[in-house]
Amino acid sequence: MAFFVGDIVNRNDREGERLIQRMKIFSLFLPLVVLLLTSCGAEKGIEIHSAWMRPAGQGENGAVYFVIHNHSSQADELIGVRSTLAAAAEMHESKMSGDIMQMDQVESVPLEAFAEVESAPGGLHIMLVDLKQDAVAGDEIEVILHFRNSEDIKVVVPVRETAAPAEDH
Repeated sequence: MAFFVGDIVNRNDREGERLIQRMKIFSLFLPLVVLLLTSCGAEKGIEIHSAWMRPAGQGENGAVYFVIHNHSSQADELIGVRSTLAAAAEMHESKMSGDIMQMDQVESVPLEAFAEVESAPGGLHIMLVDLKQDAVAGDEIEVILHFRNSEDIKVVVPVRETAAPAEDH
């Protein structure tokens, strides 16, 4: 079989063009792949979502509910809360003891690595003691959460009659 040098050059040119096209496509998608991989692997730390509070009047107590999600590989601990809306802010947990619902103050809330802790009516919550003003549906209040190993987190809490629909996080 005889072939000419021109055939080899032409065949190599076509293969070279295909290779260049593949490299162009690869170079377009490479930054996107890198971005996706780095964003998936990055730790976000602690995230608060689904926060809400029922309406309460001045001088009354109010309860704040939320979900804490620890996206970190390190355990942490919620060690305190603060709000300018109330004379005091405390972490409480309600539990059934026989036929009686008991509410006890807790000093801290452990948060394991990659764990989620939900506060809800009848369970863990923040008690705002002696509200300085009314908290009516539609208002937003601020609560500061203090953690042992992470920075404080300011949470904007909407006042509503019921919990918000589940959020994607």
